[in-house]
Amino acid sequence: MFEQINEALSDVAIFDLNILFLLGIALFGGTLGGRLFQKIRMPQVVGYIIVGIIVGQTGFKIIDEQVVNMLQPFNYFALGLIGFMIGNELKRETFRKHGKHLITILFFESVVAFILVACLVYFVGGYFFDNTKHVIAMALLLGAIASATAPAATTDVLWEYKTRGPLTTTVLSIVAMDDGLALFLFAISSSIASSLFGQTDNVNILNIIIGPAYEISVSIILGITSGLILGEIVKKTKKDDRALAFAIGTILFVIGTALALKVDSLLASMALGATICNYIPQKSKGFFKLIEKFTPPVYVLFFVLFGAKLKLNNITLPVGLIAITYLIGRTGGKSVGAYFGARISGAAETVRKYLPLCLFSQAGVAIGLSILVSQRFQNDVGDVIVMVITVTTFVVQIIGPVSTKLAVIKAGEAGLNVTEEDIFQQSKAKDLMDTKIHFIYEDMVLPQIINIFSKYSHLYYPVVDHNKYLLGILTIDNLKDTFIKAGLDNLLLAHDIMGPVTAVTTPETPMPEVRQILDNNKLDYLPVVTSDNKIEGFLESSAVQRLISARIIEMQNKTDAVG
Repeated sequence: MFEQINEALSDVAIFDLNILFLLGIALFGGTLGGRLFQKIRMPQVVGYIIVGIIVGQTGFKIIDEQVVNMLQPFNYFALGLIGFMIGNELKRETFRKHGKHLITILFFESVVAFILVACLVYFVGGYFFDNTKHVIAMALLLGAIASATAPAATTDVLWEYKTRGPLTTTVLSIVAMDDGLALFLFAISSSIASSLFGQTDNVNILNIIIGPAYEISVSIILGITSGLILGEIVKKTKKDDRALAFAIGTILFVIGTALALKVDSLLASMALGATICNYIPQKSKGFFKLIEKFTPPVYVLFFVLFGAKLKLNNITLPVGLIAITYLIGRTGGKSVGAYFGARISGAAETVRKYLPLCLFSQAGVAIGLSILVSQRFQNDVGDVIVMVITVTTFVVQIIGPVSTKLAVIKAGEAGLNVTEEDIFQQSKAKDLMDTKIHFIYEDMVLPQIINIFSKYSHLYYPVVDHNKYLLGILTIDNLKDTFIKAGLDNLLLAHDIMGPVTAVTTPETPMPEVRQILDNNKLDYLPVVTSDNKIEGFLESSAVQRLISARIIEMQNKTDAVG
């Protein structure tokens, strides 16, 4: 079927499928795919990747290898944004509180995965390859690659489900830091592999240490220096659009400089974000929210293009079996290492139980290291490693987000990282209205009305008949006018002094629409009525704000409880 469609597509070359057209397909299709997967309770990132596979090199080849290569700079930009946003989670308070746990877990989850993958690949690879040196090299290199965890898919799930708590903090910190350890392990493995292939006379311990130390230190210095400069600029910038331009420009500068210096651009971007959140802690909150609004289309395109570049058509039996071995070793190593690291360090119960489910994803760093292997070792080892990482990346990028979602829900951390505006945007009138309404009936006399106003703190009251159908509104201003004009008079009824109903809403109306009605009519209140004008509730701006604030405090208490 794919071949027939490909032939049909080849006939429409005259339409000149330019890069903007393809980006439009990727963004629209990815967004639609993400929404469809959300409908079936799957993380949207899985939908992005599946759409990429369908339109990419495994599927219809609408986005071919040439386009993917052409858009490589965009992938660096997307990873830079992801790294920058992760950096916001690396706060001083986090390391003061969880530093011991994080370092211990980081060491165990990376090193155990390295050892287990290397051992399993060595035993399985021996059945397919006669050259023992090649098998050892392949085992070491795959073990080192296995130690890295991809931050993009994992953090996308955490942000999508607005998670907050010790598990979220641990996951974000681990995926932010384990690339550094992976680079050290890869440098050691690569040096040993070069020696086995005869590319070097011996393993130079000094070069093994200096290489990764240079890459990590320069990345961090670049990020910190740029962060201090950007922090000073943000302090003096009052307009959001200008602050956003400075931020994107700095991120691009850091990524470009890191690539020019041949150091880790993701690590440099993380250092940039971490510097900003610690250097200007108060102002950085609004600043990161500004960047967050810019990122969704970038993330969609990044994951669609990731799926598009996967080649899953030419998997041989040896590659398939080694890929399965790698998956078992990496998954088992990450899980066992994370569990024992959390247990030994005394981490929270939720971290011990659910952290292993959050470390399955691999992508950018793993694929990058596999390509580096194929360039450095141009033999069957390099080719096998590229195919194994490609195949397993596809599998774990589908499984990883789902397992991460399961973990944060089981840990009770989903939905705890919300703002007052989030609650407002996601609510309907029925969610925030006051249902314990203090009615003023149309035949109440003035002393009774005054008694209600003095007894309760509301400034606005609905006037209803005895069947609770809305007739009008009584405000404190109506009452003042009555005193001025008539004084205290038992002959005055509520019906005589009430004001007209300017606007109403229904229980199902979303709160953003309610806000629009209030703004358009310059009101601080709104009756909530059924289709036949029977009152169901009452919205008063100050009361709504108090309710939202109470829910934020409730979320914070839940976060403290799971921690």
